[in-house]
Amino acid sequence: MKKIDSIPTNKIQRVSKLLTTGAKIGGNYLKYYADTLVNDENAKENLHQNNAEDIYDSLKELKGSALKVAQMLSMEKNLLPIQYVEKFSLSQFSVPPLSAPLVRKTFKTYFERYPEEIFDTFTPDSVNAASIGQVHRATKGDKNLAVKIQYPGVRDSIKSDVAIVKPIAIRMFNLQGISDEYFQEVEDKLTEETDYILELQRSNDMREACKSITSLKFPTYYPEFSCAKIITMDWMEGKHLTEFLETNPSQEIRDNLGQTLWNFYMFQIHHLKRFHADPHPGNFLVDKENQLVAIDFGCIKEIPMDFYVPYFEVSAPETLANLPLFQKKLTELEILKSTDTPKETQFFTDLFHQLLTVFTKPIHTDTFDFSDLDFYNQVADLSQQFAQDKTLRKMNGNRGSRHFIYVNRTFFGLYQLMFDIKAKIEVNQYQKFVN
Repeated sequence: MKKIDSIPTNKIQRVSKLLTTGAKIGGNYLKYYADTLVNDENAKENLHQNNAEDIYDSLKELKGSALKVAQMLSMEKNLLPIQYVEKFSLSQFSVPPLSAPLVRKTFKTYFERYPEEIFDTFTPDSVNAASIGQVHRATKGDKNLAVKIQYPGVRDSIKSDVAIVKPIAIRMFNLQGISDEYFQEVEDKLTEETDYILELQRSNDMREACKSITSLKFPTYYPEFSCAKIITMDWMEGKHLTEFLETNPSQEIRDNLGQTLWNFYMFQIHHLKRFHADPHPGNFLVDKENQLVAIDFGCIKEIPMDFYVPYFEVSAPETLANLPLFQKKLTELEILKSTDTPKETQFFTDLFHQLLTVFTKPIHTDTFDFSDLDFYNQVADLSQQFAQDKTLRKMNGNRGSRHFIYVNRTFFGLYQLMFDIKAKIEVNQYQKFVN
């Protein structure tokens, strides 16, 4: 893979890159319209494929928050055409790395020393490159280390990246009417993710808080080898979750992995009221003992109680069976508004009742089997139904608190990982780890 010697860091460079991409997308649409005139049955698939390739090729050069948006979208497997999912999912694992000279320059800037002066050994080529940073192997004494280096200019370009990606996302993914507060939530979280001092603190806090959960491991972090743009931790041996599942592990191993992952998230959400909000396969390893290893805590979401309480109360069976109470909870969550017409109130009441009745099935039973194809298909069918709902498109806009963005993203990501693992779990087992 070709290495990158520089990254566009100023707004003009980054806008120019996306304008070029916009022109390519326009050309793709012209070709699509021409194909439809001759009744080409593959016209829509070709459009999605061409757009996905052009957008991803642009974002992978920009890196940073622009590429992070693609990574987030790749998790929405039931919400995007498959062409986008397949291409954007490369942002989790396969991104052109920085060249060795640029890596050394980064160390010199922040440590006033080159990496070979700090560590006993340091691999000049990265072993993994993703959206915000890339990882190198190093050793110090008897410690095998992973050193994550943030790409230059990432933090400084977040605001402009969100501003220039916003209109593309609105047009491509039908997000008309979305309030600026939702994009502000994304911008704030991306800003936190580029603060490696904050990540170091959160990683240690999460490691300590979750240490009682069985079959779950975390790296140790080293502040003496870390700074605002570089974070050093133990090198954790293991296979990425997706790679491990391709080895066809036994159902017993799948169940244990799934139970551990579920316990981890439910413990965080219900006990800590803060959680790892980036549940994609690249953030989890499976070691030789078939234990789950969590390796990245850059994105942490805290849940305020005034959101947590109605969020879980709205889907309780007794709430779903009580229409006035259900609508009260929808109002507390900013889904229903005092300005809604009777038609709008009825529409969104019916829509969310249908959605929550299906989507929250796993949390309202004692055990749940994530290999259940009926449940998977119900979720997929609902997503497809809502994506094609013309009435919903016309009503698109501010529906729901800004906290939905990362909480829902986490549940969608968690469910997808659980579907991939195909585990049968005890839903409330996490409670035994609460002190």
